[in-house]
Amino acid sequence: MMIYVDADACPVKSEVLRVAERHGLAVHMVSNQWMRLPAHPLLKLQVVTGGLDKADDWIAERIERNDIAITADIPLAARCLAKGARVIGPTGKPFDDDGIGMALAMRDLNAQLRDSGEIRGGGPPFGNKDRSRFLQALEEAIQTIKRGK
Repeated sequence: MMIYVDADACPVKSEVLRVAERHGLAVHMVSNQWMRLPAHPLLKLQVVTGGLDKADDWIAERIERNDIAITADIPLAARCLAKGARVIGPTGKPFDDDGIGMALAMRDLNAQLRDSGEIRGGGPPFGNKDRSRFLQALEEAIQTIKRGK
């Protein structure tokens, strides 16, 4: 079991490392640019070049069944789920096979509404409750995989 983090705009990088350390899990922080991260034997920074979706491609090509992806990117979440991985958003919302189709459709609809000017802005700001939900969801995902479910 490994953890892959779509790291460019991820607000829970330190939380991922803290939980991974407790369980002895390798973490791949995947980014389009270099970032300062703590030196840790379980942590690997992978900087990819060539475009915005290259980090997503790197993760999707390597993730396997019972790995965990951390991302807010819905198309990447769909690709990881298709390979049997668990996927958690930074706010603690798990993506699953039952809801990913609707999430993709809502993403496309919202993009269309933003492009047409009918809606503006993004979601609510990231807060402490989101961080807490994320930690709980990550711990639950790890425990579920360890139990073989």
